[in-house]
Amino acid sequence: MTVIDPRLDLTLERVIRAPRETLWKAWTDPRLLERWWVPAPALARVERLEAQPGGAFVTSLSEDGDSYVAHTDAIFLVVEPGARLAFTNAVDSTWRPASPAPVSMTAEINLLDHPDGTDYRVVVRHADPAARDRHEELGFFDGWGSVTAALATLAESGDLS
Repeated sequence: MTVIDPRLDLTLERVIRAPRETLWKAWTDPRLLERWWVPAPALARVERLEAQPGGAFVTSLSEDGDSYVAHTDAIFLVVEPGARLAFTNAVDSTWRPASPAPVSMTAEINLLDHPDGTDYRVVVRHADPAARDRHEELGFFDGWGSVTAALATLAESGDLS
């Protein structure tokens, strides 16, 4: 991981009692990602998940299970199997600058060995303090915290079928 700047970055860290490979699978298998990627009771649908550098990361969100709206439209920057993912929404899945511009960010997910399972670390970087503060105001800690809890529940259950 690179240096964290608290004026620009939001972070989350949690020990998840499951092996890194389980968390990796939950991040890279569309069927599993749909089970935890958005805060409940909303539902996620994975449109494209190409876990490779330059690959698309596109998801939709539904409040009612019928109609879906765009949620994530990003590209992967770094993919180190079993260890690290990084993606950005500053560039959309068609490799064009995002328009309209979302709260632009780069997210880095690190999976590190821990005696109790996996040290799960997320850093979300922003271009300036205003973007960082806006992301926090929009509910970064509640949103990323709840989906991380859902990821932990899924991974720790061992139910990856």
